[in-house]
Amino acid sequence: MTQTPTAHTPAQGKARAQFTVPAQHPMVTVLGSGDSLLRVIETAFPAADIHVRGNEISAVGDAAEVALIQRLFDEMMLVLRTGQPMTEDAVERSIAMLRASENGTSDGQETPAEVLTQNILSSRGRTIRPKTLNQKRYVDAIDKHTIVFGIGPAGTGKTYLAMAKAVQALQSKQVNRIILTRPAVEAGERLGFLPGTLYEKIDPYLRPLYDALHDMLDPDSIPKLMASGTIEVAPLAYMRGRTLNDAFIILDEAQNTSPEQMKMFLTRLGFDSKIVITGDVTQVDLPNGTKSGLRQVQDILEGLDDVHFSRLSSQDVVRHKLVGRIVDAYEQYDSHNGTENGTHKGSRNKRK
Repeated sequence: MTQTPTAHTPAQGKARAQFTVPAQHPMVTVLGSGDSLLRVIETAFPAADIHVRGNEISAVGDAAEVALIQRLFDEMMLVLRTGQPMTEDAVERSIAMLRASENGTSDGQETPAEVLTQNILSSRGRTIRPKTLNQKRYVDAIDKHTIVFGIGPAGTGKTYLAMAKAVQALQSKQVNRIILTRPAVEAGERLGFLPGTLYEKIDPYLRPLYDALHDMLDPDSIPKLMASGTIEVAPLAYMRGRTLNDAFIILDEAQNTSPEQMKMFLTRLGFDSKIVITGDVTQVDLPNGTKSGLRQVQDILEGLDDVHFSRLSSQDVVRHKLVGRIVDAYEQYDSHNGTENGTHKGSRNKRK
């Protein structure tokens, strides 16, 4: 998409830009069905006048805003050229990235198109990609480092993206097996009161890992891969005493590990293996008096060579938009009231 001269001069103090959409791209791919993408852009730039005529789009307004609109359409075209459709969410995230870059609050040079077109894994008719700048950096860190911590609130893709990288590593024969583990700590429920055998009691804690696997692999192949040991899903306690070579190992819900468990897990690392540890330090379900190993390990390993901490925020939530606002609301409440995860620090339900 290129900026072209216009026959009309904008009012004093206003800038004007005009963009021509190449003929090979139908306007509906740029504007959205029923102009849904255009409405997102108009909402984000309320002071600018945006008009569409044929395959030409013009914008008039403050010079800085018009420049951002021009960059936005350029980025959208780069994405569309890859064959990937633009969505309302992708447009909103692109605008947020461009504004952060413009305001100097982004510390990197990655463009929206670079973030949104990075393919991790294609499976079952869809492609898994990062959707935010921090998610892209998290995925890149997994490629570059042996141990990566993904720390952030619910819905930021910490576990899902790690799982996609694990499956990618297995399929490309970078590793021989995937090991997925979680600490079996109840979130308010009591494990002993659940019906069934020990395995049946533990299974609900591991179910989210199974669900992610089913999104990324042929469901019929999963039992075979698990029976052969190529994929192992087990409670954290099953890791003790082992050395894990040639493996992609994911520890999920790591905020519910004790310091001793975290050290035990980290020292399972064998040759040609990679570890990704994910967790949300605002949702700790450990008993009173037990410190979270995920909180402590940041003080111990921060800055250690080949260990990377990726921190995601409410801006990286890819669930319903309300989830990000809920995360922010809890943070504001805690900041204002001196609480932790919405709970008074002095109460018996204190989270450590």
